[in-house]
Amino acid sequence: MADLPKDPVMLLSTVNMKLRDFYPTLDALCEDLGIGKEMLCRKLAGIDYEYDAGRNQFV
Repeated sequence: MADLPKDPVMLLSTVNMKLRDFYPTLDALCEDLGIGKEMLCRKLAGIDYEYDAGRNQFV
C-alpha cells in the first residue's frame, strides 16, 4: 500500500493524519495514493476501526 506503514496501528495513525490534514474524503485519499479502499478498510477493521464519513476518520 504505497508508502504506508504495514503495522495496523501505525497505519491507522498515518491515515487519520492524512485525512485530517490533506484529504476531504477517504475516496480522495485512496485515489491520490493509489490504494484500494476495501483493502485499507479491511486492514483497519482487523483492529476494530471503521471509517466514519461524518468525522472523516477511522474510529
